[in-house]
Formats: sequence, structure tokens, C-alpha cells
Amino acid sequence: MAKAIPKIGSRKKVRIGLRRNARFSLRKSARRITKGVIHVQASFNNTIITVTDPQGRVVFWSSAGTCGFKSSRKASPYTGQRTAVDAIRTVGLQRAEVMVKGAGSGRDAALRAIAKSGVRLSCIRDVTPMPHNGCRPPKKRRL
Repeated sequence: MAKAIPKIGSRKKVRIGLRRNARFSLRKSARRITKGVIHVQASFNNTIITVTDPQGRVVFWSSAGTCGFKSSRKASPYTGQRTAVDAIRTVGLQRAEVMVKGAGSGRDAALRAIAKSGVRLSCIRDVTPMPHNGCRPPKKRRL
């Protein structure tokens, strides 16, 4: 006898995470991988660390906001360090490549934290996008 195909949208919508800080309890336990790629995205407002496997599938990510920092403190070097340690400790990497993007202040601190954590780094690559005289800049301000 053939199995019935469930209708799309027939599942009941369940409200998850009634508390404000329920984010941490909702996260799935991260997959353990030994080799991967660590992407560090350091903007002027935040630092985001994403750990992927060699094929590029996201295994775990962490940002300054999920570590509990708010507003301007998210852009500090200390926050970049804490975010990197949080991401690596959860996944348990042994060997990794690092891709750094952006010019934020958490960039160097995150790199130092990754190097200190005991992960063997095969390469550190800067993938910050640079314009080759592409878009026209805005007009100069007149005071």
C-alpha cells in the first residue's frame, strides 16, 4: 500500500522560544568536524564567525550579538576574540583554512584567538572585496 503524501502547510505551527534569551536552548548541537574553513567577517559594527566543512556547508556560526554583546561593544576586539573561541570550541576543529573579510577591529583579535586555540592553520586568506574603480563615489560634502 502506498504511503500518503502529506499536504504542504499541513503541519501545525508551534511557537518556540517564548523567552527573550531562548536562542541558546534552541540551537542544535553542532556537528563535529576535524577539517574545515573558518570565515571571519569583521565589519565596523559586528564580527561574525562561520565554520564550514571543506565543501562549504555551514556547520556552526557565531556573532558578537549571540555571545551577549549589544550596540557598540559588538565591534570591539575583545568581542571578536570571544566570538572566535565560542565557534571553535563548539565544533572541535583540528585543521582549518581561514578566510578574513572586512576591515573591522575584531578581525585581528579573532585571528589571534583562532591561532591560540590549537587549530592548525593551513592558510590565511584575505577575501575583502576591493573595487577596481567600479562605482562612482558620492559627491563631496559642502559645508
